[in-house]
Amino acid sequence: MAIMGTLFFFFGMISWVNSVLIPYFKVTCELTLSQSYLVGFVFYIAYFVMAIPSSKLLDAVGYKKGISYGMFIMAAGALLFVPAAMTRAYALFLSGLFLLGIGLAVLQTAGNPFVTVIGPVESAASRMSIMGVCNKLAGIIAPLALGYVIIRQGDSAVFEQLGSGAATVFGVPREEVLDSIIRRVIPPYLVIAAVFIAFGIFVRRSSLPDIVGGGMPDARLNAEDSRRTVFGYPYLVLGVVAMVCHLGTQALCINTLASTAESLGTDIAQAKVLPSMILFTTFIGFLLGAVLIPKVISQLSALRIAAAVNLVASVLVVLVGGRTEILGVDAHNSMWILVFMGIPNAFLYSGIWPLAIHDLGRHTGMGSAFLVMALAASGFFPLIYAEEATRLADFQAAYYISVPCFCFILFYAMYGYRINRWKNKENAL
Repeated sequence: MAIMGTLFFFFGMISWVNSVLIPYFKVTCELTLSQSYLVGFVFYIAYFVMAIPSSKLLDAVGYKKGISYGMFIMAAGALLFVPAAMTRAYALFLSGLFLLGIGLAVLQTAGNPFVTVIGPVESAASRMSIMGVCNKLAGIIAPLALGYVIIRQGDSAVFEQLGSGAATVFGVPREEVLDSIIRRVIPPYLVIAAVFIAFGIFVRRSSLPDIVGGGMPDARLNAEDSRRTVFGYPYLVLGVVAMVCHLGTQALCINTLASTAESLGTDIAQAKVLPSMILFTTFIGFLLGAVLIPKVISQLSALRIAAAVNLVASVLVVLVGGRTEILGVDAHNSMWILVFMGIPNAFLYSGIWPLAIHDLGRHTGMGSAFLVMALAASGFFPLIYAEEATRLADFQAAYYISVPCFCFILFYAMYGYRINRWKNKENAL
């Protein structure tokens, strides 16, 4: 559990620093808003590309070797940041992020089933809650730590000068300033690469029990079911769509928060703190879930309440005005609503997953792969937001794209999860 908790900490550390890299690369690589959101796109598209291959890799070599391979791939991605920073080549940064995403896809595909089978099935939910806490704890710490290293006090004036297209910044040539700022990523990513290599070697030599051939419960292999493919299960297909809506809107909230807050008048030195704030509220949500479910409230009821709360909140994000200062950060009220949406967001993933994956029999492995692939939505939604924000010339109004997503999640929680057969049963896939 300690090893797996460390692994889930790495998941959060690498995933959530993107929210800081987006506004950072926008300035230092001189990008448009849409180009800057490619940070999330190339990172999360790796899940779509690698989910099924990762499942086959893990079945072939075992989960223990697979975890170490994933760590080494992520180390290679982190090392690519060095030549990328030296040349200020955005394409190289994106290549590094894609490798980080590929490695993380392998680890994610291994992590969830590993945590499930290394202990009693009846306590699996409790173990997953602990993993969620580790993941979000990293999400709180990592953006703050990276933001402290690469974005410093006084950078707001420098970034403003750079954004204006000035040839010199406070008497220093523009290119020299850009080179100096972007090379700040080299030390932290060298440290990250070293940590990943060391942890990969440690896992290979550790006493961590291996899982070969998938290690899933026998029910997956022995269950009788006439449906030929996973597409014959409406509750799974609809669950994947609900997961896309959840993960896409979650990434939308987190990855756009710093850059949008800055656009709405928050100093960048303060805006960089907001992603850690939303991950802290999500962390609180996971703690509440561990305490309240199922002793006080059922998982299904929690999912329904969380979906309804976020639906209302997503409407308010578009409509509210005014500004509020909290913990020394002055931001538009819509940004604070996004921050506090982290609490109900914590209940969505753990609520959707079991409803979508139950009773799939021999299709459980493929169903899980499709749910992992839904993480690719985390890369698409910020890009869609960027396009809408540009088209509308309104950063706040563009958040309307979350509203239909939470409508669908609420539909799934109320009714969709109960649809067991398509209407034409004879033609079920």
